[in-house]
Amino acid sequence: MKAVVCKDWGLPETLVIEDFPEVEVKSGEVMIDIMAAGVNFPDVLIIQNKYQFKPELPFTPGNELAGVVRAVGEGVTGFKFGDRVFAFVPQGAFAQQISVPASSVLPMTEEMDFDTAAALTLTYGTSHHAVVDRAQLKAGETMLVLGAAGGVGLAAIEIGKALGARVIAAASTDEKLTICKQHGADELINYSNEDLREAIKRTTGGKGPDVVYDPVGGSYTEAAFRSIAWRGRYLVIGFANGEIPKLPLNLPLLKGASLVGVFWGDFARREPAHNNAAMHELMKWHREGKIRPHISATYALDETPQALIDMASRKVTGKIVIRPRQ
Repeated sequence: MKAVVCKDWGLPETLVIEDFPEVEVKSGEVMIDIMAAGVNFPDVLIIQNKYQFKPELPFTPGNELAGVVRAVGEGVTGFKFGDRVFAFVPQGAFAQQISVPASSVLPMTEEMDFDTAAALTLTYGTSHHAVVDRAQLKAGETMLVLGAAGGVGLAAIEIGKALGARVIAAASTDEKLTICKQHGADELINYSNEDLREAIKRTTGGKGPDVVYDPVGGSYTEAAFRSIAWRGRYLVIGFANGEIPKLPLNLPLLKGASLVGVFWGDFARREPAHNNAAMHELMKWHREGKIRPHISATYALDETPQALIDMASRKVTGKIVIRPRQ
């Protein structure tokens, strides 16, 4: 089988494709022939040793996958040969095959294709944990989503609408905002040609959003926090801008507002039962048509470096997917 390998820390161009023997399935594990693997912004950081998760070299990157069960190890009763499944793993998804603990594997619904299943765990898991659990967004409230055309941004829009909230999408181009509108956004802000604070005032009638979802960081953070509503919740998702912002702490004091950290990976590890319940709610919403991952491009396994380059250059809307057997 073939797999992408990171041998030294560096940019996507340094990744190589290598041949390996078929993986072995151990007790308690499920062997999966991978049909699709989701690409995420952390993948770009991990191969450069710039992320909180630091695997040992060499390793195969990639966390999200969907495929077909090839074999099951001793003691596994929930899966069998031929089952269509998806999983989230610490590493190893950018490959044609993997063996993972059965506890990491979920059955695909009949409605799901492999690309959709591979796009569900990290982005929608992150946004569900953020919006439902950490922010406890309620029907009738308003949520502002920064970087709204990215994978987690579109997921946040759809989850906000599934909860009955009003959602404002902010992004850098009109083309990206068109996609946000297609996924349910009620109001749109192009922060490349409109002052963010004035736009938030315009779209909230001066009240400000109850929740701000921020995967971007950088200069937009303080402007958005200064505009938040009384008792607002500011979700710190990540820093796709590359700059970790610094906030004057008098701002949460004056607004009676909360800064809320979101680290879905550790949540899933520490609270597996809660994460499993969230995944089942997401699958229910998918069956009901309330969420539908936007797959903007697919790549063959040997095109993985280009997929990561596109992700790093912020050319991606929604999700992109590697098809290892294409």
